[in-house]
Parts: sequence; structure tokens; C-alpha cells
Amino acid sequence: MYEWFISCRYLRARHKQKFISLISLISVAGITVGVMALIVVLAVFSGFTNGLRDQILAINSHIIVQQPGGIRDYHNLRQQILTLPGVSGASPYLYSQTLISSPSGGGGMILRGIDPATAAGVIGLPNQLIQGTLQDLETPEQRGLPNIILGKELAAELLVTVGDKVRLISPSGPLTPMGVIPRIKTCRVSGIFESGMYEYDSTLAYMAMPDVRAFLESDDLAHGIEVAVFKKELNRADQIAAAIMNSIDTPVIAKDWMAMNRNLFAAFKLEKIGMFICVALIVLVAALNIVSALIMVVMEKERDIAILKSMGATSASIMRIFFNQGLIIAVSGTGLGILGGLGLCELLSRYQFIELPSHVYPMTTLPIKVLPLDVTIIGLAAIVITLCATLYPSWRAAQVRPGEVLS
Repeated sequence: MYEWFISCRYLRARHKQKFISLISLISVAGITVGVMALIVVLAVFSGFTNGLRDQILAINSHIIVQQPGGIRDYHNLRQQILTLPGVSGASPYLYSQTLISSPSGGGGMILRGIDPATAAGVIGLPNQLIQGTLQDLETPEQRGLPNIILGKELAAELLVTVGDKVRLISPSGPLTPMGVIPRIKTCRVSGIFESGMYEYDSTLAYMAMPDVRAFLESDDLAHGIEVAVFKKELNRADQIAAAIMNSIDTPVIAKDWMAMNRNLFAAFKLEKIGMFICVALIVLVAALNIVSALIMVVMEKERDIAILKSMGATSASIMRIFFNQGLIIAVSGTGLGILGGLGLCELLSRYQFIELPSHVYPMTTLPIKVLPLDVTIIGLAAIVITLCATLYPSWRAAQVRPGEVLS
């Protein structure tokens, strides 16, 4: 245990060269700053990834079940899906790309036909409505006009609000000798939703399935069935999708949210690893400072080392003395960095100092999510890097020869 006593004494002692103490403090500060930066950066990446995932799943379902040519017996298929373990809801849908216009403008959009009675348990649209309700889609206007729910940005572009009328135009109308006659349908805006993602809010609209079917003049079928799983089963959506394909009598294709957004989340994961490596260089620079500081301590304490060796201390004991010094510096810097990083994350999460432009990012404030695994990896990596930096100075101290120093 005397190695720890001497290590602590060397750390507390005033060095003949004050520059050595300064480098030691800079080393501790460097490790602290590096660990803090790593924790905050990875917390932002994790928060951004989780926030984007939640917003995507608020618009889209966890699993989509489809059949080539559409699903005709979708009521029976929905009931079969609901009996499977892990499934919390299922709802048929229709999908079409169409044009929309108002007296003030127009453009392209994506029209989704939903079943208001079952969609509430599958997609997050009811929680995103800032005007109107989902049940309004089931109640057409007295004049017989179908109701439609628009995204906030789409409604702003068309300069319409609840109660105004818009016109849907489908370019895939009947073919005549004069050409294609587009289908045109006048609708009443019954609601406006805001998902927080500009891409969805500016291009998406909802109508009841019978109204979309009448507009497209299609048969009684669904383009697919949206399936929701329980929150605790969210990361097992791929397994539930496989169970759906294996359990249903008729051949179906089931895609889970991870497969549909694999490229996006793989890019986030790669960027997170890249940022970890880049910011970890701060810890590496601090570790190099520890090398220089300990080497100078060894040079200053050569006489003490020689006396210890002449009193019976082994080379391994001398190595442990200076290795323990590096360990104390590593643990101190890492501990301070973890405390500072968690404290900064708490401040950013609670007070939200940094705001993001909503038309650029899918969220308005800087997202923060601290993962215990990330903090553990950061702490262990910082300590390992620092301890590796102490190996050469410790070995150098063990090579001191008492006869040469004391002669």
C-alpha cells in the first residue's frame, strides 16, 4: 500500500519546476473537457435520433402489411393480425399522389385514406390536430362535400383554414380519344394537423377511405394495413412483422419501421461513431500531456526512486507508484467530466437555451437524451486512454539505476 501513499504525496507535493504542476492541471482539465464534450455530443445525437424516430412513428405505423394489387378482404385480414402477440392495433389505408388547389394557390401532395374508427389506435394524428377532430372525416358537410385534414404548412401555402374549400385533382383519370380526363373533387377543410416535421406538414392530407375510394373511382380494397405494436415491443417490430407473414393464410408483405428507415438511422449511427472518435481526440491530447508531465516528474524524482530501490523497492513497485499517479489523474478528470457533462445536459434539457429552425430540422429545440451505456463507454474509454499514456513514464521510472544516480 505504500505505493499509493507515495503516489498521493507526489501529486500533493510542490514541484521544483512549477511547470510540471501546471501540465498536470492542464491534463486533468483536458480530460474533464473531453469527457464533458463527449457526453453532450452523444446525448444530442441520441436525442435527435429518438426524437426523429418518435415523429416518424407518429405519422407512420410501426408495421405496414401489403399485398400485390391491394388487399380486398382487408376486414378479415385486420382481424387476423389483431390476434397476434405484440399487436396493439391495425387499420386499413389508401394512398395516392394527387394535386390540390385553392383560390390562392396549389401544388402536389400525398393523399391518405384512413378509417377514422380504427386509425386513432395506430397513428398519432389525433394528438397532432391543432384544429378539428378525426371523427369529422366521418361526417360530410351538409352539401355532401367530403372533409379533408391538411398539414399546417400545406394549409398555409394554400391560404386556407377550417371551413374553406379546396379542390383535389387526380391526373390518372379515364383515357379518352381526346386524352386523359383528370378527376376533380371539391372538399371542405375540417382540420389541420402539425407533426413537427416540415416534409409531412407540407405534403400530407387525410380523408376517410370511402371518400378517397370515390375520388379515385377504385374498387373496395385497401392499399395496405397499418399495424401498431405495444411500446415495449417497439424494438421487436421486425420479429412481429415476420410473425405476421408466417401466420397469415394469404401471402402478404410486412415491413417494419426499422427496415423502412434503415438508411436514415444507419447514417445517424455512423455519424455518432464519427463524432465520438473526433471528440475523443481531446482526451488523447490530455493523455499526451500526462506523458510529458510524468516523465518530468520521473526526472525530478530520480534521486527518490534510487533511494527507494536501495531500500528494497522493486521495479514493479516503482512502476505502480507512477501508474497510480496517472490513475488518480484519469479518475479525477473523468469523474469531473461526467458530473459536468450530466449537469450541462440537464440544463440544456430543462431550460432549452438553443432553438432550432423548424423549416430545417424536424424539432424546434435541441434534443437531449443521456444513455447510461454511452456514459459508461465514455468513462471507460477516457480512463483506458489515460492509463495507456502512463505506461511509458512508469516503465522509465522503473529503469532508474540507484548506483548511477547516487554516485
